[in-house]
Amino acid sequence: MEKQIEIEAVLQRLSALHGVSGFEGGVAQAAAELFAPYVDEVYTDALGSVIAVKRAKQEHAKRVMLDAHMDEIGLMVTSIDEKGFLKFTNVGGVDERILPAREVVVHGRRDIAGIIGIKPPHLQSADENKKTLKIDELAIDIGMEPAAVRALIEAGDWVTFSQESAPLLNGQMTGKSFDDRASICALLYAAQTLADEPLDVDVYFVLSVREETNLAGAGCAAYAAEPDAALVIDVTHAKTPDNPDCPFEAGGGVAYSLGPNVHTPFAQLLKTLADENGIGAKAEVDGGSTGTNAWAVQVSRTGVPTAVLSLPLKYMHTPTETLAVEDITAAGTLAAAFVRRLSEEPALLNPVEIR
Repeated sequence: MEKQIEIEAVLQRLSALHGVSGFEGGVAQAAAELFAPYVDEVYTDALGSVIAVKRAKQEHAKRVMLDAHMDEIGLMVTSIDEKGFLKFTNVGGVDERILPAREVVVHGRRDIAGIIGIKPPHLQSADENKKTLKIDELAIDIGMEPAAVRALIEAGDWVTFSQESAPLLNGQMTGKSFDDRASICALLYAAQTLADEPLDVDVYFVLSVREETNLAGAGCAAYAAEPDAALVIDVTHAKTPDNPDCPFEAGGGVAYSLGPNVHTPFAQLLKTLADENGIGAKAEVDGGSTGTNAWAVQVSRTGVPTAVLSLPLKYMHTPTETLAVEDITAAGTLAAAFVRRLSEEPALLNPVEIR
């Protein structure tokens, strides 16, 4: 329970930080501070990903990489019109339907609060009332005169959603950027669990940048680390009233991926470890890409046997993403068990896969 309470606090802290893909510096600083007590070395690579390394008890050990991404979806200013309103574009997979009447933070020469305005229903025509506005039809209002706006903001400044995280009933939380800060919390839980254990593998905890746009952070980190195995932790969709057929439920455990983007023996190992630890785990079938950093990690250098573990998340890519905290600790427990088993049974690190 003590660790679960700590995870809630860490998730709240990370969620409050602003880090659109390509601008993750503040999140990176916090992540480095959080992991430092549990590893032997923490550094930041050229793209900005944070790598926290727990060394094996011997030199020249095999390497296991655990990845979760730091970046979040957001917006970017494209122009300022003659009245001082900001036009913008998306960074990552932003759903246009959620944008009207949304509070945002514009990261110009200083952080400035703004809102994305929308015409009131009283003034809308019958046709306007029926359609979803496109991004190029919307604008951000920061309540300043045009000259003052231009003194503080310019094209290329990034914009994030303004949303505080909050606890819900039954151990759930809601907030922005739980995709994928919740998985960072899972990796932190794993790092805490393994901190005092002597291992026969080096563990690379990678908090990667730019997943929401091009997977560059994890791809470069994997290239540099040359891992013998990798586990990517991200989020998947959870059951909601408008998605009733989804097999994954918040509070129901984790999902492990099956398909060409993952190493089948590792997927089977995750299921075995979940059963051994009393963790709910269901298979998620992905016929191609898993939509995660595994797509880049798997093909780094001569190839990396990779598995994917996912947290069920409701309302993905909105500022009100919602999940169960117990699923975070379940994923962290499973990630630690995965590392421990690879340390104990080095034959599992043989990349040859026989079907």
